[in-house]
Amino acid sequence: MSPRMPSRRNAAGLSLIEMMVAMVIGLVLMLGVVQVFLASRTASRLAEGNARAQENGRFALEFLQRDIRMAGHFGCVNDQAHFIKGEGDPTIETGAATGSGHPLDFSVSIQGYEAGGTGPGTNLTLGGSWSAPTGLPTAISGLNPRPGSDILVLRYLAPEGVPVTTLAPSSNSVVGFDAAAGARLAEGGVAAPNLFGVADCSHVNVFKGTYAAGKVTASGSNLSRYTVQPTGQTMIYRAESVVYFVGTSGATGEPALMRARSDGGNGYTAAEELVEGIENMQLLFGLDSTSIISATAPPTGNITTVATASGVTTDANAAAANQWRRVGQVQVGILARSPLSSQAEAPTLAANYPRMLGVGFAPATAGDGRYRAAYESTIALRNRLFGN
Repeated sequence: MSPRMPSRRNAAGLSLIEMMVAMVIGLVLMLGVVQVFLASRTASRLAEGNARAQENGRFALEFLQRDIRMAGHFGCVNDQAHFIKGEGDPTIETGAATGSGHPLDFSVSIQGYEAGGTGPGTNLTLGGSWSAPTGLPTAISGLNPRPGSDILVLRYLAPEGVPVTTLAPSSNSVVGFDAAAGARLAEGGVAAPNLFGVADCSHVNVFKGTYAAGKVTASGSNLSRYTVQPTGQTMIYRAESVVYFVGTSGATGEPALMRARSDGGNGYTAAEELVEGIENMQLLFGLDSTSIISATAPPTGNITTVATASGVTTDANAAAANQWRRVGQVQVGILARSPLSSQAEAPTLAANYPRMLGVGFAPATAGDGRYRAAYESTIALRNRLFGN
């Protein structure tokens, strides 16, 4: 018998039409998978940008809140209360004129500078040409702050002091204390402090000095009016004069929240980068209802006016210092952005612009895809609370 030949039906494979249909179905499924992947990737990048901006905003506000609350701290009696007593305190022995804006003018514990065209009710265009603060002291302008952002200066005695155990008063008094406890004067990134304050609950002197283990030698400051512990209440503190501003990171070229400390002379040390991605900072100051604070007109403790820094004063004299003494509250607004593009869509309606303290931020003509968010905080100066 001859072998059986396979039938045409048994030898048939896929037809061209069936193959094309299968390919189309496969392509549709692949397209769906790609679309899901792209959507997930976009959502992930947007979520990451949101998280980074939120994290940067939280850290920036934490730095600002901590130091703003310290403004006016001059031992167990604050700067405002010392001034009202009319006994010549705080005694500032740094050579700085009152209200001048000098880094060592400790007669003014809080001071601000307003960037032009950034008051409440205005809109700034991202990537546009913004105005720089006017009337800046040379020491601050040398830090190269970015235009469009306000600037904040704070002066106070550090939160932790050291009990004074020996005191040799003279034209250059020598203040003695326990060397181990005194190490706290050199904490917080200040290895060689040169500004100090000695205070009890009656008086306070702020002066330049030289730090060594267990002692500080005051430069031109006679501290004979103080009594050492345990019979007295005298403490020595590191004095802080810091400026907060938005600058440019030297490592990445990105905007960042910066802080610079006084160098103990006429300027500030090189600014330290605190938080990346802070694009703008706005400030408002709450003023006590007493227009001119004095021994006969103490503060009421009622914040009745909120003003920009230029609304407080633009002068640099003793009268300006008195206006800054009225500040009992600070409102801070910051604009934080993601470090990298997160494929965020720019808002098309003005109502959806990021906005802080009444200042809106319109998107740039060419969007950069970064996620942006605005954050605000209202901070009471606890050392300016009425009766403290």
